[in-house]
Amino acid sequence: MRHTISISLLLAFIWLANSGHYTGLLLSFGVLSVALVVWVCHRMDVVDHESQPIHLTRRLPGYYAWLAWQILLSNIDVAKRVWRGCGSIEPTTKVLPVKQTTDIGRVIYANSINLTPGTVSIELGDDTVLVHALVPANIAELESGEMSRRTCGLEK
Repeated sequence: MRHTISISLLLAFIWLANSGHYTGLLLSFGVLSVALVVWVCHRMDVVDHESQPIHLTRRLPGYYAWLAWQILLSNIDVAKRVWRGCGSIEPTTKVLPVKQTTDIGRVIYANSINLTPGTVSIELGDDTVLVHALVPANIAELESGEMSRRTCGLEK
């Protein structure tokens, strides 16, 4: 039930933020739209802890702030390597262990790797992820475990 309430509030917020009109008719259209989407979601049986992970809500802002910083640093690194030319890039791949215990944790970890420029998750398994990196230093940074530790912290 709490997932239904959560998705209803989220959809209503998105509808209100994008609408910008608050007349009775348009608000009633919004309520009907949200109700229809929630009903369809229930018919599809997709309203659960994975599709609406409200248990992550408290920890996500801090994680997003850290990830945004990592994305900025990675962008700067990639830009420097592009300006230096081909000699500064040594593409490499490596299979890294995945310590996350839930599906959503593994997906967040793999997507976080994808979001940081210079690294791409190629294949995600139950306990490993194949990563392509522009330089071995990017793999070494992932092996240090900071991103994995922070992603594991979301699952608690």
